[in-house]
Amino acid sequence: MSEVVKLSVAGGVATIVLNRPHVMNAMDGEMMLQLRPVAEAVEKDPAVRAVVLRGEGAAFMAGGDVAVFHRHLAELPELIVTWGREMHSAFLALRRMGKPVLASVHGAVAGAGFSLMCAADLAIAASDTRFTLAYANIGASPDGGSTYFLPRLVGYKKTMELIMLPDRFDAEAARQHGLVNWVVPGDKLAEETARIAQRLAAGPTHAYAEAKRLVNQSLDPMAAQMEQELQAFSRCARGADLKEGVTAFVEKRKPVFKGA
Repeated sequence: MSEVVKLSVAGGVATIVLNRPHVMNAMDGEMMLQLRPVAEAVEKDPAVRAVVLRGEGAAFMAGGDVAVFHRHLAELPELIVTWGREMHSAFLALRRMGKPVLASVHGAVAGAGFSLMCAADLAIAASDTRFTLAYANIGASPDGGSTYFLPRLVGYKKTMELIMLPDRFDAEAARQHGLVNWVVPGDKLAEETARIAQRLAAGPTHAYAEAKRLVNQSLDPMAAQMEQELQAFSRCARGADLKEGVTAFVEKRKPVFKGA
């Protein structure tokens, strides 16, 4: 099995790298399966005081791998739940761990990549990054906790706009919406990410953990919402619209949805 999720630890900072650059780090079942043990290992590692999430190559993550979905259309309703629970366990570990998690994003941030960015505590973006929630483009409802995070980050109406009309928007708009904390030139992203991560790693780790626990505790339970997301996505995968959306994506044409 290839290493589609890479981990390194240096100076108290764990860096988790999404490593499918040939498909803009689009998430397939293998990536979901590998991300969970990596996230859980980082959660338990006492040497880790801060975490960075980033993508290899031209993008952070361009959503789920729709070509893989297309190859597995017949069993996709079941696979969405099986794979998705692994992905959600990874996202929950990142959210739960008593360590600050910083998403460092560039290129494309779409679908599950958008959700992963939202699951992080902080986010920094290259100025040329483009964002879209994307799920409706293939006839699917969101997963990855985005229906949990977005109402809290941007409010109900903006959430529904992002879900129902998933147009791409730029990094400055993401900052204005509260989806990212900082926007920097692309050639400064690695430097600024390292600077923030090192500052976090040198900070009061115990106080950060307590603060993160308190903030998360103040919100409704996330795990139950994520399970509901998977069940909804699975129901979408049983319908004609998702089959049309996935097929249209692979065939590089505009989908014709029937509402079924």
